[in-house]
Amino acid sequence: MQAPSPDNGFQAAHAGLLLRSYLQVTGRTLLEGGDAEALYHAPFPVLSHNTAADPVLTYGNLAAQVLWEMGWEQLTSLPSRLTAEPAHRAQREAMFTQMRAKGFIEDYAGVRISASGRRFEIRGAVIWPLLGADGVKLGEAASFRDYGFI
Repeated sequence: MQAPSPDNGFQAAHAGLLLRSYLQVTGRTLLEGGDAEALYHAPFPVLSHNTAADPVLTYGNLAAQVLWEMGWEQLTSLPSRLTAEPAHRAQREAMFTQMRAKGFIEDYAGVRISASGRRFEIRGAVIWPLLGADGVKLGEAASFRDYGFI
């Protein structure tokens, strides 16, 4: 998938999937009056990954790119487990297991690491499944508004 831009409608189909799935599972809107361009430029990170055995990131808005210190191409070719340090990956996987059992999580906290090795803690993260119109799971997504560097 190409980086969101005016030429591709800011990846409107994927952005729509993120926004619709969030509303469907939480009953709330992720971004008030949000569209694909607003989501890409939102002041808080939004990321998603696919359903592969070792999921790869499929989306990271500008706030996510800045926080992880990666451009679109690098971020969307990264296995999502690598967003966390090895010592924190088991906790991250346990969170996904819990999310899959509950439907979504809205209070996740965990430590992540940027491309330059900068560590930060995310707090109050919402983790939700990306569901197609037929209910088939197409991936998983995360968003958070609270984080701090460690």
